[in-house]
Amino acid sequence: MNRLALHWQILIGMLLGVLFGLSMTFVDGGGAFVGNWIKPLGTIFVKLLKLIAVPLIIASLVKGISDLKDISKFKEIGLRTIGIYIGTTVIAITLGLLLVNIVKPGNGISEETINKLTETYAGSGNIQSKIAEATKQKSSGPLQFMIDMVPDNAIKAMANNKSMLQVIFFTIFLGISMLLVGEKRSSPLKSFFDSLNEVVLKMVDLIMLFAPYAVFALLANVIVSSNDPDLLFALLKYAITVVGGLLLMIVFYMLLVGVFVKKNPFWFLKQISPAQLLAFSTSSSAATLPVTMERVEEHVGVDKEVSSFVLPVGATINMDGTSLYQAVAAVFIAQALSFNLTFVDQLTIILTALLASIGSAAVPGAGMVMLVIVLEAVGFPEDKLAIGLALIFAVDRPLDMCRTVINVTGDATVSSLVAKSVGKLGDPKPKNWDDEYIKVK
Repeated sequence: MNRLALHWQILIGMLLGVLFGLSMTFVDGGGAFVGNWIKPLGTIFVKLLKLIAVPLIIASLVKGISDLKDISKFKEIGLRTIGIYIGTTVIAITLGLLLVNIVKPGNGISEETINKLTETYAGSGNIQSKIAEATKQKSSGPLQFMIDMVPDNAIKAMANNKSMLQVIFFTIFLGISMLLVGEKRSSPLKSFFDSLNEVVLKMVDLIMLFAPYAVFALLANVIVSSNDPDLLFALLKYAITVVGGLLLMIVFYMLLVGVFVKKNPFWFLKQISPAQLLAFSTSSSAATLPVTMERVEEHVGVDKEVSSFVLPVGATINMDGTSLYQAVAAVFIAQALSFNLTFVDQLTIILTALLASIGSAAVPGAGMVMLVIVLEAVGFPEDKLAIGLALIFAVDRPLDMCRTVINVTGDATVSSLVAKSVGKLGDPKPKNWDDEYIKVK
């Protein structure tokens, strides 16, 4: 496969998937056909990406830390990474609050639409489960996220993609311990992880051969399973507000790339576009992580010492797109249900959304749980929580796809910023899946 044309092949797959999905909505049994024969192709693809996510994090992070030779360098990278991630998240939340207060999308929702949305979604098991999960997280102590970060069983943590922070903690612990025992004693283990890293990256290349067909399947399923078009249209103003904020975040990232990384922003977007398109199709930062790492390292030029730490951490704690969505959704719901938010309440939204994004699972649907936590923090009536979620449930899936693109773009941008600041941004060295094929024929 011509890797330079990968983003075009994925775009074509997405376009065909949308057209096919639309055509199937007008065919009797079309939805069932897509669900039974098309959707599984996309599901397999996402499972393959998740399959290699943990091995890739472990191999690349151990290699990155062990290559540093000096723990102080790791400390420098770590502090800069966390600081920049917090900064971009605060900017995203603030931008979302500014937009939703200017546009006021909730003021245009009629009582009839609210009643119809409530009747359709408020009692669904999905919404009730999100409320229950948020209540569980809220009842935990202030340092619970630190407790959750430390695994009591490393193998068990590796068996669950939702335990990404635990895997990162164990891997960093292992990498630092390898540095402390000395290069001679850690050499055999380092060689193993170096080899594992190369093999897993080759697995990414092979999986990406299937990407155009997978996004076709994923998008076709999204289209045929979409909700009532009338309700979607009623929420169009809210959706446009969210998407507008997300686009402004892209502009913000590109300013950072142009000013601080000293790279052409359009070139940068082109290099990471396959990861962005997969993020849109899968709605999962965790599933997209292997591709994000491959694009940032090989096509942008970020050294593995930086990317192996910044990107896995970002996939777990950096949710700029989701945090912006929290701000817009919380104020939109308050506007629609006539719940007055003071200036202090909106400051509370900034702080709560920031804290809720840390440790939230990098999987589809985590945004809903975070939203419940944000609403409860500003004193939103508990008896109206289900109604509030019902208001946005109809458009949550397409907006989830959009905000995941921002999450992944933010991860790639921050990795480039950190790499540039520590002198670890080099020339791109792209590889193809068949680079070694001739040698083994």
